[in-house]
Amino acid sequence: MKKIAILMGSDSDFPVVEKALTTLDKFGVPFEVHVYSAHRTPEEARAFAVNARENGFGAIIAAAGKAAHLAGAMAANTTLPVIGIPIKSSTLDGLDALLSTVQMPGGMPVATVAIDGAENAALLAIQILAVTDEELAEKLRFARLENAKNVLEKDRMLAEKYNK
Repeated sequence: MKKIAILMGSDSDFPVVEKALTTLDKFGVPFEVHVYSAHRTPEEARAFAVNARENGFGAIIAAAGKAAHLAGAMAANTTLPVIGIPIKSSTLDGLDALLSTVQMPGGMPVATVAIDGAENAALLAIQILAVTDEELAEKLRFARLENAKNVLEKDRMLAEKYNK
């Protein structure tokens, strides 16, 4: 199975990114996590992206706040799918990171999840791998069924309590 790369622009992004690690772990998807900055370590970030396919990765998740150029920098240097996680900062509540991540020029796609949306970034990466991995696709189907079951149970409990 291909690995997922999870990159952060700063280790301060880890509390958000940790949800992606937990999700990948839950599905049994191998991953590596690194701190590379598009601005402070551009050569290392570029080298990682250029070599990602040969190093066994199937997708890259890139989390960054403020200027948030990491996902775009990764996409510019690989043909692997790149998923950006805009990280909420104290300055503009993550809007700056969201716009920096989602506004890629034509020919340079970056899938972007919600601000601080690490769990969905991991699930999207898993879905990408599941295109060619039926066992992983089955795990996703089961997780969706469990989610639906949980919602319906909450509905039942509320209806039982309040619908007289």
